[in-house]
Amino acid sequence: MTDAKTRHYLDYNATTPVRPEVIDAVARAMAVIGNSSSVHAEGRAARAIVEEGREKLRTLVNAPVNGVILTGGGTEAIHYALNGTVRTGNVQRIFVSAIEHAAVPANAGEIGVPVETIPATNSGVIDLNWLRDRLKDYDVKRDGGFLVCVMFANNETGVIQPVKEAADIVHDKGGLIFVDAAQAVGKVPVNFVMSGADLMAVTAHKFGGPIGVGALIAGPNLPLHPVMRGGGHESNRRAGTHNVPAIAGLGTACDLAPSSVAKATKIAAMRDRMQAAAEDAGAHVWGASEDRLPGTLSMSAPGFASQTQLMAMDLAGIAISSGSACSSGKTKPSHVLTAMGADEALASCGVRVSLGWNSTNDDVDAFCREWPEAYRRVKTRAAE
Repeated sequence: MTDAKTRHYLDYNATTPVRPEVIDAVARAMAVIGNSSSVHAEGRAARAIVEEGREKLRTLVNAPVNGVILTGGGTEAIHYALNGTVRTGNVQRIFVSAIEHAAVPANAGEIGVPVETIPATNSGVIDLNWLRDRLKDYDVKRDGGFLVCVMFANNETGVIQPVKEAADIVHDKGGLIFVDAAQAVGKVPVNFVMSGADLMAVTAHKFGGPIGVGALIAGPNLPLHPVMRGGGHESNRRAGTHNVPAIAGLGTACDLAPSSVAKATKIAAMRDRMQAAAEDAGAHVWGASEDRLPGTLSMSAPGFASQTQLMAMDLAGIAISSGSACSSGKTKPSHVLTAMGADEALASCGVRVSLGWNSTNDDVDAFCREWPEAYRRVKTRAAE
């Protein structure tokens, strides 16, 4: 049993530990006096921090000049992408992949336009053949403009999606593509221009930055209806006083992101060691045949309920997360695993283990020791 005083954090996909350099940057920015929209010297100093953070993110993901719209995080960026395009009148239909983060279908369903679901393959990749067939006879002049939502990498399985191929299909029929890159930035190379995305969501806390700051990245001259009004912030695209300290932290996290990407091989090796231990114990691993984020392991253990796994690992000093969502106190099977063909029993046994910039071999050792033993106990009780 792991020492009760020792904790092993294996839930980087939920939020990463904030880097010490980011904490320092946030603290320094908090000491700066001034509203970033004010024209006096103090305001200009605050504005300089904002623009520096914006430029660092723009450089990290190769965003267009003036293409970074700072937001309060990834969910707001998703909300803005969908509402901002529909409310211009240029989008009359939305296609959402079956494995998107829950914020995407939730926002799509509230806008008032038809929403269609793009199925996924059993390996966790969006079905490009379905998308191609569905759009084969689509005519934007007759059927209206459309937006396709495809994430860069899945938040549960880590499976990297064929964004560029999807973008080519979409653009060939005159549509737009929105890419949720929240899980990918800072873990694998992300290039907005090369991806073919028209819109992209990013959030700082997934790669060592602070919670509560992110961005919607938009292509040049893309019309977007501002969904938050007030002052003229963000070139009249998103009202609200800038969170200067958080944006400073975002910028510093962007500075450090390449060092995390450079550790991808090492992180993947640690992930693979945990995967081998889990498979040896009888777990089913999701998306293993596809390219995945280096630190993401999604698996189901038949007969070992998700919440039971979480509690058992927490008691052993290990933080992991469930692949399922909770609503009104009822645990629902993961919609991602269900879209990949899992039945309710297997989807209800799914968990996600995720590593990142500060993970250690000790963390991996703890999982490889504790999780198989916990599963062995469950199977032994079931056999009695």
